[in-house]
Amino acid sequence: MFHILVVDDDRSTRLFMRAFLEAEHYTVSLAANGEEALDVMEKEHIDLVVLDIMMPKMDGYQFTQELRSTNAELPVLMVSAKQLPEDRKKGYRLGINDFMTKPVDEEELILRIKNLLKMSRIASERKMQIGGVTLDYDSFTVLRGGEVHTLPQKEFQLLFKMLSQPGKIFTRIELMDDIWGAESETGWETVTVHVGRLRKRFENWTEFEIVSVRGLGYKAVKRV
Repeated sequence: MFHILVVDDDRSTRLFMRAFLEAEHYTVSLAANGEEALDVMEKEHIDLVVLDIMMPKMDGYQFTQELRSTNAELPVLMVSAKQLPEDRKKGYRLGINDFMTKPVDEEELILRIKNLLKMSRIASERKMQIGGVTLDYDSFTVLRGGEVHTLPQKEFQLLFKMLSQPGKIFTRIELMDDIWGAESETGWETVTVHVGRLRKRFENWTEFEIVSVRGLGYKAVKRV
């Protein structure tokens, strides 16, 4: 059973979150600020953090910065009444994985939590299974039966990223920043080139496909 830590200075919010998440069969711990959250994490294994921003002693930004100095993988979902793009951008720069604004839609919250936990499992195992196809991050290989493709690093990372979130539309700029880095001087056109190579390499495979979304970017579609 997954263990979720809810960090919020509002007691009613904490209790609501705990009741709601426990009804979805999660184990839940509570903390009123970042300092309490770090204390909880020293004593208990946590699989995901649901985090407010504005809190006394240590706010959500400070907590995330402190957490990322020692734990780069733990999923963090920031939930806040703050709605400005700058607030979300600051959270992402510090290392959060997702952001929702209050009041939250309960069904959407659960869907986002499930997605983050799935992504965390894939990241920790560094392997992905799609029907009879296996993607191995450690060797940059794609295997199907006795067929093995060893991909260049960027091609593999591009394919792995899109297949880890099937159906999600990624812009070229987003893929460029995530795979090549925001500081890269390479133009976004290189994403188009790499996608073309992947399509050519796996054009006869029925398990997955990379689809162009006109005016937006690309998405991966699983066929199994």
